[in-house]
Amino acid sequence: MVNPNSNQIGTAWQGTHVVLIRCNYLTNQVLSITKSDHAPSEPASISCAETLSRFISIGYTVIGGYPLNQSDIQYLLIYR
Repeated sequence: MVNPNSNQIGTAWQGTHVVLIRCNYLTNQVLSITKSDHAPSEPASISCAETLSRFISIGYTVIGGYPLNQSDIQYLLIYR
């Protein structure tokens, strides 16, 4: 019997994926995207709102938005 949690070539990684999207909320501009290695992804838009929409549309959930300074906010999204 094969362990379903073991790493096998040709199988999708199972588990939780994390994406961090850093935006300037004053200009609605994406500053950076950081994600776990095998996280499902969509092409980023220049627009923060559009980028968030794309990730939500493929199944991510926004866990929270956290202010980093006077103009930047970082969104934490997970995919299970």
